[in-house]
Amino acid sequence: MTTVYERRAAPAVTPPAPRSPAGAVLAVLWAGAAAVVGLWWADTGTVVGTAGWLTGAGRIAGLLCGYVCAVLIGLMARVPLLERRIGSDRVARWHAMAGRYTVCLLVAHIVLILLGYAAQDRASVWHETVTVVLDYPDMLKAAFGTLILFAVGITSARAARRRLSYEFWYYVHLLTYAAVFLAFFHQLTLGDDFSGHTAATTAWYVLYLGVAALVLWFRVLAPVRLNLRHRLRVESVHREAPGVYSVVVRGRRLDELGARSGQFFRWRFLGQGLGWTSTPYSLSAPPRPDLMRITVKALGAHSAAVALLRPGTRVWAEGPYGSLTGDRRTASRSLLIGAGVGVTPLRALFETLPGDVAFLYRARTAEDLALGGELEAVARWRGAEVRYALNGPDGERPDLSAAALRATFPDIADRDVYLCGPEGFARELYVALRTAGVPDRRIHHESFEL
Repeated sequence: MTTVYERRAAPAVTPPAPRSPAGAVLAVLWAGAAAVVGLWWADTGTVVGTAGWLTGAGRIAGLLCGYVCAVLIGLMARVPLLERRIGSDRVARWHAMAGRYTVCLLVAHIVLILLGYAAQDRASVWHETVTVVLDYPDMLKAAFGTLILFAVGITSARAARRRLSYEFWYYVHLLTYAAVFLAFFHQLTLGDDFSGHTAATTAWYVLYLGVAALVLWFRVLAPVRLNLRHRLRVESVHREAPGVYSVVVRGRRLDELGARSGQFFRWRFLGQGLGWTSTPYSLSAPPRPDLMRITVKALGAHSAAVALLRPGTRVWAEGPYGSLTGDRRTASRSLLIGAGVGVTPLRALFETLPGDVAFLYRARTAEDLALGGELEAVARWRGAEVRYALNGPDGERPDLSAAALRATFPDIADRDVYLCGPEGFARELYVALRTAGVPDRRIHHESFEL
């Protein structure tokens, strides 16, 4: 396909790469956890006996679980500062880690509190469990919230995710909001650290209401405003390679979105039964004031149905997200390494990234080189280099070892490397790049594995 995007000269210089706020954000999150433990410490006198130790440990686990639940929701809010400056993949990893912390702390809270109460009342754990759930205020709602959180945790485990459809996982995951809401009130009605402590109670409300405001604004109101303002519709669909299709989307004043080459949107196509699912796809060409383009490989039911979209189909988009942009560049020379559908954000970067740029494209066969013609055209226009790593006639995989990379690109250790592709490929190439002498700070990668 001939690209619908005009060639634009890459700027000669770019401003210094902005410093990532990841360290500062993590410091604030850990400081919050320390403040929560400090709340327990300030409100707790002498701990006496087995029951006291068990109950005290259960209270700490419960306070931390409540705090991490708020962090978990905040990381789901798609706040631009996090999504664009830190990177969606890194935020997703933080979210997954917070989810594991939540489940572990929740289990510890339940077990320790029940054991402590049972020891204090000299009753069986089963009797204490029934009493707590049925007789304590707000505990029945909290029990339902707990069951939902366990269901979310189980379906988010890697082994379960491989067997579940993305749509099922996505909607179960959304139940996290309901689970946290149901569990919130028992924290205040039963928590000794909040009873009679106006400052602590106010701080807890501020934490949760602040997180709720982030979700409401960035996941509901901002997308509504974007789509009402820009009126996105499918312009055309083009076949690029076997099972790979480009979708051109037309809209109004798209330059106001501030989208950059290398970023992605979450797309919901209101046709072909695709309206129930929001899926991330990268821009595969630099955005224009009236057009954006994505390129999709048929890897599942949703991506396969994209090929059947008709012109005029309404599109609901959220974004832009992602930090795989020219802002990460630290050197005057760059190397883009892509494989499979990972070539799409790199194709856009190849046209706009300043300086000396080379492209290494990994594919099984020449027929699988989606957007290969466009890459060649961009290379000729800007005097850049495109190399292909294809399987041999007998299916032998090309050599992408550190030695092979150094032989092909002798100055590789002095280049910024943008890497995008399947998880296994990206992991192998990262190791090879580090062995080839590329510093970690110059390897830029963003994963879209869900």
